[in-house]
Amino acid sequence: MNAPDPLSPAAPFDADDHLPCVLVVDDEVRSQEAMRRTLEEDFQVLTASDAAAARALLERHRVAVILCDQRMPGQSGVDFLKDVRARWPEVVRVVISGYADSEDIIAGVNEAGIYQYVLKPWVPEHLLGTVRSAVEASQLQQGLHRLEIDLRAGTPALRARLGEKLREARSVFDFERIVRAPGSPLDGVCTMAERVARHDLSVLVLGESGTGKELMARAIHYASPRASRPFVVENCAAIPDTLLESELFGHKRGAFTGAVEDHVGLIQRADGGTLFLDEVGETSPLFQVKLLRVLQEGELRPVGSTRTVPVDVRIIAATHRQLEDEVRAGRFREDLYYRLAGVTLQMPPLRQRPGDIAPIAERVLADVCRELGLGPVRFDDDARAVLMGYPWPGNIRELRNEIARALALRGPGADAALLRATDFSTKLLQGQTGRATAGTPADALSAGAAQGTLQDRLDAIEAMLLREVMLRHRWNKTRAAAELGLSRVGLRAKLLRFGLESRAEAAASDKKH
Repeated sequence: MNAPDPLSPAAPFDADDHLPCVLVVDDEVRSQEAMRRTLEEDFQVLTASDAAAARALLERHRVAVILCDQRMPGQSGVDFLKDVRARWPEVVRVVISGYADSEDIIAGVNEAGIYQYVLKPWVPEHLLGTVRSAVEASQLQQGLHRLEIDLRAGTPALRARLGEKLREARSVFDFERIVRAPGSPLDGVCTMAERVARHDLSVLVLGESGTGKELMARAIHYASPRASRPFVVENCAAIPDTLLESELFGHKRGAFTGAVEDHVGLIQRADGGTLFLDEVGETSPLFQVKLLRVLQEGELRPVGSTRTVPVDVRIIAATHRQLEDEVRAGRFREDLYYRLAGVTLQMPPLRQRPGDIAPIAERVLADVCRELGLGPVRFDDDARAVLMGYPWPGNIRELRNEIARALALRGPGADAALLRATDFSTKLLQGQTGRATAGTPADALSAGAAQGTLQDRLDAIEAMLLREVMLRHRWNKTRAAAELGLSRVGLRAKLLRFGLESRAEAAASDKKH
């Protein structure tokens, strides 16, 4: 075996094994053994039947990834992973569940910061690919941290290596890499974000869960003069205020029960770089006062310390709430709001970006296939129609989960290179019938038909009619045009006009005909 590279990141493996360590937490012994058999060739696998046993293992072993069942006796998987995030934030967290409960998924992402949500029955190749990606993410994070420490020593070779990593990160998180169709509503948001990135202003990113707020924050950071410094993330809704204060500001040994050593807070770790505060609207008024002081004074006081520490960070905050409404209701401090909202960006939900669904789905399909070790797979026309007809209340995160599920659960004898409409969940197939439910495109169009000028109202009605006909004919333009008494060219023009199809999709469709 070759000698280890002294510049490579510290691998998150246990001291007695050179394989990355994975902890499986599941109250069903058969599930534990099945996951052990799937993973043991590539990883050191530890197992626990409940949260208490898992904590004991985390105290003794250096774990890279946790695979945790959601529904267990006693503490649930999400609640346990919230504790893990507070005590062992470097451990990558994955939830495995037999229940596709949207509330569990949202809670897991927002509160426990999970990396992936894997549905049972899982497919070995999918699980193995997920864990490999999670371990890689853990190692990259540790590697960047070590490079940052070594860079401070001024090692020229490491400085060049960090520069290479920085160029790679900038290319990955470039605004042009944010997937969207030409003419997308997201274009204006990206243009504004790119302009403000160069200036040291605080940014407030608003939008529903799953719309890509953190991705936008990373793009701003890597387009800014702070790009070579840390980008640090904290979800303010994930842990209670008392722990959040310690997590962000740090604490001194003995400051409270369990504080057995000094802890450097995330704000200090982000010094010189960017701190992304996700779901900042969930913080309490008391914590808001403490955060405001840090932003105003440019210094913080760790819990239990009598000395202040100067810090220089750029704040990018995000929330699914409309903070102006929260200010008027007295739930969010007005002075903190104006500190955070130097520039406000509104991320539109996927249902308001129908033209973006196809290119995003194509990118997600390619990414998931790569993670699962599959060859190229494409959507058939009916599958595209189903994707276009669903309102996507969970936005891009839900889209990714559905595509991963469809690939993993395809029946025997399925065409390996094709993903069909019948591979999707019943929820998606029912969602493309065109029923107007709260928050769907049809609902938004109906609202548009009830306001504005006469022409605005007529346009909204026409767009709603076009969408209903296209859904009924599963996006078949020839049949839709015949029903509406239009030519294909005329129908295409109307679809483009109302944002129901992108120019790229229209061009691709024309090539087929």
